[in-house]
Amino acid sequence: MRGNARKQLRNHSIKSRLHTLEKSYVQLLGAGKKDDAAKALRTVSSAFDKAAKSGVVHRATADRKKSRLALRLARAQ
Repeated sequence: MRGNARKQLRNHSIKSRLHTLEKSYVQLLGAGKKDDAAKALRTVSSAFDKAAKSGVVHRATADRKKSRLALRLARAQ
């Protein structure tokens, strides 16, 4: 397998996981489970940091998304 194809598969997998984590976090917020949402926020933030560290997403994009997700939790409380 070529390097580009291998990296594309890995990037797609990581981005898919980010979207899934983000979606489950928003669902917890919508259901009013703030304690579970706070735990999920830590998981999502960590995943975004790791993705930015490996270059899958830009650092600023990861920071922006983490900030907006944290704001949603703060507004819910």
